Amino acid sequence: GSAADRVGELLDWFGLAAAARRGLRVVPGDITQPNLGIEPGAFREVLRETDEIIHCASSTSFSERKRDEVETTNVGGLAHILDFARAGRAYHFHHMSTAFVAGKTDGACPEEVATAREFFNVYEETKNTGERMVAAACREAGLGLTVYRPSVVYGDSRTGRSLLFNAVYYPVRTALFLKDIYERDIRERGGRKAAEIGVRIEADGSTHIPLRLESTGRGGINLVPVDYFTDAFLALMEEAPEGGIFHIVNRGTTCLEDLIDYSCRLFRLTGVRACAREEFEAEPRNALELLYDHYVEAYTPYMGDIRVFGTAKSGPILNKRGIVCPEFTYDIFVRCMNYAIEAGWGSRLFQSQFD
Repeated sequence: GSAADRVGELLDWFGLAAAARRGLRVVPGDITQPNLGIEPGAFREVLRETDEIIHCASSTSFSERKRDEVETTNVGGLAHILDFARAGRAYHFHHMSTAFVAGKTDGACPEEVATAREFFNVYEETKNTGERMVAAACREAGLGLTVYRPSVVYGDSRTGRSLLFNAVYYPVRTALFLKDIYERDIRERGGRKAAEIGVRIEADGSTHIPLRLESTGRGGINLVPVDYFTDAFLALMEEAPEGGIFHIVNRGTTCLEDLIDYSCRLFRLTGVRACAREEFEAEPRNALELLYDHYVEAYTPYMGDIRVFGTAKSGPILNKRGIVCPEFTYDIFVRCMNYAIEAGWGSRLFQSQFD
C-alpha cells in the first residue's frame, strides 16, 4: 500500500482516534535518496514547514552480510536528513541513537560523546559514526541537538504488545523453533533424530532439550519496555530544550539464567541451562548447541553485557516526572512472549484479533 495506508494501519494498531490524526501529514520519501526522494514541489514545502526533526529511521541489522544496506541507511540516509536540516528552517534535531555506540568497552559508559573504535557489529559501528556526523553538522549549522540512547527495547510491559520481535525475542523463538522440530519428529516419525540428540517428551508433557548456553556469570541484557521508552523520550524532549545526550536504559540487567528460567517455566522445557566456558572445554558442544549458537551468535554479546550506562543527565529528569523503568519480571516476559506467539512473531501483526 501507499505510505499513507501504511501509516494509517499503524495508527489503527495503536488505537489513535480520528480526531488525534487531523494534524498529521504523510509525505512519501526515501532517506537513501537525495532530497529524501520527495517530489521537488513537496520537498520545498516540507522544507519551509519543518522546525524540528525527529530522526528514528535506522537499519537495526547486526549482520556483516548486510553491511552495505546498514551503512546506506544509517550513514548515507542520515547524511541526507542532515542536508535537509541544514537547508531548511529547523532549529532542533532529535537523533535516535543507541546506548551501544559505546562499542567494545567494560564498565562505565557516560552520557558523553562516544570514543569507541571497536564494535560488536556493524549496527553499533554505524550508529557511532552517525552520532559524530550529527554532532558536527548541528554544531556547524547552529542547530540544537538532543541524542537519545535507548538500550534493548522490547514490547509494552503492561500489555505485551509489540511491533518488532527481535533482540530478546529471537533467542526464545529460536529455542521454540528447535523444540517444535524435534517434537514433530517424535510424534510423526518415531523420534529417531530426537533420540540421537537427546530430546524427549517427559511423562508430564514437558520437553527435555539438552541445550547448554555459555554464561560468564557476569552482567546481563539491559532491557527497557517500549512504554517506558516512549514516556522517557517525551519527558527528555520536553524537559531538556537545550539538548544533550541522554541514556534511556534500565538501572539493572536481566541475567541469562533468569531468561532461561522464564523460558523453561512458560514453555515447559527441561535440560536448558547456563554453564561456564570451561564445561564446553571438557565436553564439547553437541549438534543442537552448535546449531543454536549459530542462530543467536549476533545477540550473544548483549546477553552477558558488562557495560554500565550512566544516567547522570537523564536520571534527574525522569525522576522528576516519576518515570521508572520496570524490572523484566516473569509476568512481563509471559505477556510479551504470549503476544509474540499470537502475532505469529509479526506475521499476523495487523490481523484483527489474530484471526
